[in-house]
Amino acid sequence: MKAFFRSPFVQHSLAAIFATWLKVCFSTLRWTREGQEMAEGVWAGKTGAILCFWHARIPLSPQCWPQAPERQDMRALISRSADGEFIALTVQKIGFPAIRGSSKKHSDPGKNKHGEQAFRDMIKWVKGGGGIAITPDGPRGPAQVMQAGTPTLARVTGAPVIFCGMASKPSIRINSWDRTLVPLPFSKGAMVWDGPHYARRDDDLEALAADWAARLTAVTERAEAILDAADGQ
Repeated sequence: MKAFFRSPFVQHSLAAIFATWLKVCFSTLRWTREGQEMAEGVWAGKTGAILCFWHARIPLSPQCWPQAPERQDMRALISRSADGEFIALTVQKIGFPAIRGSSKKHSDPGKNKHGEQAFRDMIKWVKGGGGIAITPDGPRGPAQVMQAGTPTLARVTGAPVIFCGMASKPSIRINSWDRTLVPLPFSKGAMVWDGPHYARRDDDLEALAADWAARLTAVTERAEAILDAADGQ
């Protein structure tokens, strides 16, 4: 059964269906946003940028960085796993080309040739003025635990890092390791931003990763709280 779902034809077909579903959802979602003026300031900058959101929020993520000529061209870091192939095909159909690799390898990219190449590709892309979207707990978790790769990339490139928490309600929760959230048409959405943050040369990367993980969790929980409050009105 796994071989069937991982065949190129099936994955392309399912990705096309899921991308169409997400486009319908995005066209009908009613968003509440907090802190977007900060994100707009990063978008208007001349340098590259690093965008972080938790892996469970991937289905909502294309809404947090609209592609436009006046903004950084965005790429998404997606693993080379079979599940990553499906995600890459889906987000590419929505407008996010992918850089393939694993964020978990970035703290020691030499252990994995794909991780090493992806890390080099991201450095080149961000230093050239592009934006990179990273799920710092992907591709297999633990959920909402940030690896040192994201701070490492930030330190090497000097690029600003911004965190985006997203939620939608009602929604579907997939029974996966991260409890992936899938929006429904005509649902409510919330998006909360934090940043920009920078990694200095003398920063302890593990401590910085823990601090950034707490910030990313905080904006994600804030997005959830906004929707809970709206339901209570």
